[in-house]
This record gives sequence, C-alpha cells and structure tokens, in this order.
Amino acid sequence: MRLAALVLLLTFALDQASKWGIVVGLGLRERLVIEVLPPWIHFIMAWNRGVNFGLFASDSEFLRWFLVALAIAISIAVWIWVRREGALPMMQVSAGLLIGGALGNALDRITWGAVADFLNVTCCGIHNPYAFNVADVAIFAGAIGLLLFSGSKEDGKKPS
Repeated sequence: MRLAALVLLLTFALDQASKWGIVVGLGLRERLVIEVLPPWIHFIMAWNRGVNFGLFASDSEFLRWFLVALAIAISIAVWIWVRREGALPMMQVSAGLLIGGALGNALDRITWGAVADFLNVTCCGIHNPYAFNVADVAIFAGAIGLLLFSGSKEDGKKPS
C-alpha cells in the first residue's frame, strides 16, 4: 500500500497547491475570472457547497460537515477494500487518486466552508458553464480505475 499512500499524498498536495496558488496567489477570489488560454481554458471562481456540479448545494452547516464525514468514511472504506484485495499497482494508484482527491475537497470544506472549483475547459463551440478542480479529476480517474482494475489480485502475494 506504499504506492497508494504515495499517490494519495501527491494528489492531495497537487490539489491543495493548485487551489492556494490560483485562488489565493493569483487572487481569483477577487478577480473571479482569469483567461488562461482563451477560448479554451479559463479560471473561474466557483464555491461548491454541494456535491458534483453543485447538486444539493446549500449553506447548511449540517450538509457541509456531512460531506466532510462522508469523504472521510469513503476514503477509509476504499483504503480497507484495496488493502484486503491485495491490489496490483494500478488499483493502488486508483485508490490513491480517489482518496487524495476526496480528502483535498474535504479540507476545502473544513477550511473555506466550500470546495474551491476554478478550472473551466470549453471546446468546439460548446460553452461549459461548470468549473472543477484537480481533486475532482483525481476522484473521477480513481473511481474509473477502481472499476477497471478491481478483482486483479496477485496470486500468492500479500498486500504491501
């Protein structure tokens, strides 16, 4: 599980560094929009108080702390599952991505009261109204990876 731990720490660090660097360092909180590579890539400040795409968003303190607890519970469950599975490296990488992203967004909720979303990618004449962050990408990639690589237990080897 060393590989999972390493990926988790790298994902968490990259997510938090990107949020602090862009939201605080570049002043996106005040500027609200920074054109990076128009018309394709923009930084757009969006405080997500709900789940994906702002679903169930509210200013409820209960929801905020429920989502923090849920992220922690899911992270623990995934860690235990992957450890018991005796995972191959790709499953460990996937778990590290998912857990690192989940904990990064949970820390945002603790620190700022909402998840800091800022990446906006638009392509091919289709306007994308949504913003996301590094943690969101990691969670998505990790979940897909767990689906693809679960059940790939190495014969005769114990989990690392």
